[in-house]
Amino acid sequence: MKQSLLSEQHTTESLANLLLRVAQEDRLAFSELYTSTHRKLFGIVYRILKNQAVSEEVLQEVYLRIWEKAASFDASLASPITWMATIARNRTIDEVRRNTLPDSDEDVDFDLIADDSMAPDDFFTKSQDLLKLEACLGRLESPRAEMIKAAYLDGFSRQELADHFEQPLGTIKTWLHRSIKQLQGCMNL
Repeated sequence: MKQSLLSEQHTTESLANLLLRVAQEDRLAFSELYTSTHRKLFGIVYRILKNQAVSEEVLQEVYLRIWEKAASFDASLASPITWMATIARNRTIDEVRRNTLPDSDEDVDFDLIADDSMAPDDFFTKSQDLLKLEACLGRLESPRAEMIKAAYLDGFSRQELADHFEQPLGTIKTWLHRSIKQLQGCMNL
């Protein structure tokens, strides 16, 4: 059985409490938050950068941002780990952009660059795909659609899903596997 990257001793509620304490500049709470979450956040950063040294540097900056922005955390909008993972992803993407853009002294008129991502035909196709996905999610047995959204949109780990849905870890793995297969079949119709 694969162990969660989050410390077993911390729940979503306890991480939210740690973030509240961090917002009050509680260094002990920050240390505990780091100890409980650094492996998961490092994994997110490393999967994108694929360089350990740069990933470690970016992770330091991520935790600096968490320290600075802890007061803006809202538990009604996201789980603590999802909020921190979003900060990690955004900072990592900034790092990728900064290091992949060519240096240039040339002025660029960004208004003249065509944006093909919003072509009417593509927008219509994407909208149709989203509608189809929503319909397919609606066909899943309850609470599997909610579980799929929590896993793939909110970044919940399997253990977090097991805790949230009050089901054994094996059941969660089976539900995820079967639900994805069902969605794939529905989307390919």
